[in-house]
Amino acid sequence: MTNPEVFVVAMSLLGLAVGSFINVLVSRLPRMMETAWRVESLRILGEAPAGEPERFDLIRPPSACPACGHRIPVLENIPVVSYLMLRGRCSACGWRIPARYPIVEICGALVAGAAAMHFGAGAGAAGACLLGWGLLAASAIDIETRLLPDSLTMPLLWLGLAFNLRDTFAPLQDCVIGAMAGYAVLWTIYHGFKLLTGREGMGYGDFKLLALLGAWLGWPALPAILLLASLAGAVAGITLVVRGRASRDTPLPFGPYLAAAGLVVLYCGDTPAMAWLGYVAGQT
Repeated sequence: MTNPEVFVVAMSLLGLAVGSFINVLVSRLPRMMETAWRVESLRILGEAPAGEPERFDLIRPPSACPACGHRIPVLENIPVVSYLMLRGRCSACGWRIPARYPIVEICGALVAGAAAMHFGAGAGAAGACLLGWGLLAASAIDIETRLLPDSLTMPLLWLGLAFNLRDTFAPLQDCVIGAMAGYAVLWTIYHGFKLLTGREGMGYGDFKLLALLGAWLGWPALPAILLLASLAGAVAGITLVVRGRASRDTPLPFGPYLAAAGLVVLYCGDTPAMAWLGYVAGQT
């Protein structure tokens, strides 16, 4: 029988390693998407790309410093530890490494540790890890680029339905309805806001993100997720405006708030407080 403490520690260490991979994903996926868009645009215009493009994906080229091109050896790529040993700077040129790298790695460990503690060994922990890591990657990309890639959100949506074939997190029927309702609700809000103001209040990626949360957690979770995300986003936006770091017209990513709210509901959805929150959301 698996020792619970050992399982939590082992999963947390795995989460650190996955967090390191998520950093690669966050750094490279937007650039891969941009390259694909450029090639497709040239193809539509009937123009051939100049020369054979250099391979750039999640594996090649090897990780290197963006400032000087210094190849990062294994000892400088240990999650969190290497960042602390290097004091947050490139060993070759002294370029300051963004704090995002250790933060994402630590969050990856927290996702895995929380899943192990809450669900124990089994399908629940595996699903919670995959959902949490996927949401972490999507949120980090949204913060940096204002993009929520379909290559992340769509596989996560189908994965949620697959995990709920045996009602792992919610009844499958609730999850199918949740996926449809999650997309439809934000689609309706988006077009209503655009009709009234002439502006876009959010991106289509947010629709898909709420749809995938509905696929994992079922439609009854959606009101609480929306209310929590909206409250957190409003508080963050007001705080940034008050501190002079944003204006009322500054676009802010909504994806991270949806993701965080989804994880809160995943772990706290069966508590009286969350039940009350869902009731309040349904009444407003």
